[in-house]
Amino acid sequence: MSKSYAITSFGCQMNVYDAERMAEILEADGWQAVADAESADLVVLNTCHIREKAAEKVYSELGRLRALDRDQGRRRQVAVTGCVAQAEGEEIPRRAPNVDLVIGPQAYHRLPELLGAAAHRAGSGHAVATEFAAEAKFGSARVARGAGATGTAFLTVQEGCDKFCSFCVVPYTRGAEYSRPAADILAEARRLVAAGALELTLLGQNVNAYHGAAPDGGEWSLARLLAALAELPGLERLRYTTSHPLEVTPDLVAAHRDLPQLMPYLHLPVQSGSDAVLQAMNRRHRADDYLRLVADLRAARPDLAMSGDFIVGFPGESDADFAATLDLVRAVGYAQAYSFKYSPRPGTPAAEREDAVPEPVKAERLAALQALLQEQQRRFNEASVGRVLPVLLERPGRRPGQRAGRTPQMQAIHVDAAQDLPPGPVISRVRITAAHANSVSGMPVDAAAAA
Repeated sequence: MSKSYAITSFGCQMNVYDAERMAEILEADGWQAVADAESADLVVLNTCHIREKAAEKVYSELGRLRALDRDQGRRRQVAVTGCVAQAEGEEIPRRAPNVDLVIGPQAYHRLPELLGAAAHRAGSGHAVATEFAAEAKFGSARVARGAGATGTAFLTVQEGCDKFCSFCVVPYTRGAEYSRPAADILAEARRLVAAGALELTLLGQNVNAYHGAAPDGGEWSLARLLAALAELPGLERLRYTTSHPLEVTPDLVAAHRDLPQLMPYLHLPVQSGSDAVLQAMNRRHRADDYLRLVADLRAARPDLAMSGDFIVGFPGESDADFAATLDLVRAVGYAQAYSFKYSPRPGTPAAEREDAVPEPVKAERLAALQALLQEQQRRFNEASVGRVLPVLLERPGRRPGQRAGRTPQMQAIHVDAAQDLPPGPVISRVRITAAHANSVSGMPVDAAAAA
């Protein structure tokens, strides 16, 4: 008898990777994917706990599923996985009794076992699995799936965090830093390339803290791992995210200079431009440290596009602190960035502070920061017009003859008159013809024109 499942992921790119791994595990156990929860026998909600709204979305979806069961006169299985599962544990089935399984991000390899046990319980009770066992998770059998569809794939190389920023739940939901052995990563990369991946994005909560066991003993840094991956036949491009400024080492800076496969784009969160706020956040770097890193990276790779994360309205943030953040943004010049109002997460030190910034002030500061970041992104895109870039075209565009993809600097791009390009994912030389607020447009050029 066939069993159907649907997975919905919230949050970060690592959750996308984890969802792929869960799909592989379920399909190896005889489950078949369906497009939506309405027709699924099993619904998996793979959750994020970084911001309050993301967690509440999960409870809203659980309520919708409960109503759907009632309307359809059935009882589907529901599993909550990921960081909300790790953080809230038994609280989830208390608030949502239709939940059968609560599985933390290090225990999803146990899905078939736990689902079998749930079937024997026949709806009477639930199971919670939130132990930390990253090695067991990564040791579970996997096959590459989906990589050939777009030419890109995610590859988790590191998990967890030892930094304990005062606003962040990741050390509590993902555990201590763990780096996969390099040989395992290389083997998975080869499978992904064989399945059609032209570009790999290495993932980790602190990906540049990678220090995995080397194939011949000792340890490899992220830079050494990137160098080994760059030697794989058929792998054209490499990226990595997310990084911490404390872990930007000289050999990693040199990798941006020396590895043509490493794309000229770096997401390097800073969170604030104020040293006082950075100290309160327990970031353990100063604004000047960050600016020096950016200067070193751009000296190594002059066409490097910078991205970042910012939190406004952290407890105790003054007008002067916020002005320092704007100054840092102007000094760096971002190609794109992500910015959010501070949201207290239960169990973190910052949530205990009593000097909260009023919500209207947060909103005003966020609007000012986003206006500056959007202007920088617009200027960066406009400066691309006229350039010829090798673009990875991943999928059809919205119009006939159009293809969509990403430039080396991670700009979204739509390429017109692309009907003569080979089908499927392809890297093509494209002349940028127009800039937009969040993307660019272009036309393919032949080798002679590109030269």
